[in-house]
Amino acid sequence: MGEFELLARLRERLPPPGPRVLLGSGDDAAVSVPGGATATSIDALVEGVHFRRETATPTQIGRKALATALSDLAAMGAEAGEAYVAVGVPPDLDEDACLELFDGIAALATATGTTLAGGDVTRAPILTLAVTVVGHAAGPAQLVTRGGARPGDQLVLTGEIGGAAAGLLLLERPELAVAVPEPTAARLRARQLDPTPRLAAGWALAAAGARAMIDLSDGLGGDAVHLAAAGGVGIRIEAELLPLAPGANEIATAAGRDPLEIATAGGEDYELLAALPPDRLAEAVGEIGAETTLTRIGEIYAGAGVEIRLPGGGTAVPAGFDQLG
Repeated sequence: MGEFELLARLRERLPPPGPRVLLGSGDDAAVSVPGGATATSIDALVEGVHFRRETATPTQIGRKALATALSDLAAMGAEAGEAYVAVGVPPDLDEDACLELFDGIAALATATGTTLAGGDVTRAPILTLAVTVVGHAAGPAQLVTRGGARPGDQLVLTGEIGGAAAGLLLLERPELAVAVPEPTAARLRARQLDPTPRLAAGWALAAAGARAMIDLSDGLGGDAVHLAAAGGVGIRIEAELLPLAPGANEIATAAGRDPLEIATAGGEDYELLAALPPDRLAEAVGEIGAETTLTRIGEIYAGAGVEIRLPGGGTAVPAGFDQLG
């Protein structure tokens, strides 16, 4: 199948466009009429770096590509709007796999109300996906940046951490699965292969007055450093308060790894880390509702850097994943 035939079949799978899109995929450019403020982010997934086709299906790869990009919009408290997807197709990826890949993207787009407004397909030596997403808010004041944390704010975290790193260990070393029941192992693998962008939680935290927010793509420690630097503040994290994904402790131990390192430096959990005024914590929990949990894990103080306090005394150095390291 040639490029144009593939693009035509992909367009047949597109979900209906959102109200802001006047002209979507099929022309030289998409045409949209946004209102208020927009937030734009781009994310890339590269075979051998972010996924392996031996352990992830085309559908999972497609879903993850869009999910990781949408997670940036969640961290801004933005509503998902449009997505533009460029795919580099290697010679050994056949037509059916290409369509499965796109089905994964389209399924998550439909679930999140995201319009697939355009993109491109090209030949490439390895499978590569670059996704640009555009989010919307009523005005710039409704968007949450990394830089607004203030001394006295509470540091809160959605969901659980360490699951994606433990899931990656299981994919790389399947023999570790004996350390946990199979349903637990399956959930951990899913955290790595099929992350969930916390869009609703991002809106809820923004509505509850979050002053600063970031998504955990590179690990709690590394991303907390970004939040502290952007706000010109210090961050104190209490290790004993961290919500570790069930089974992550056992998998880390079986692999000879420190569970705290898995929790704070593993990356790819795509949960949200936010600074909240102390009197807004209960409101934020109520706003999030049943979608996920919200846990206070520390505080913001006048200072610089990040410290992770260990149970019984002592501190740990924050670390995270470096894409170029």
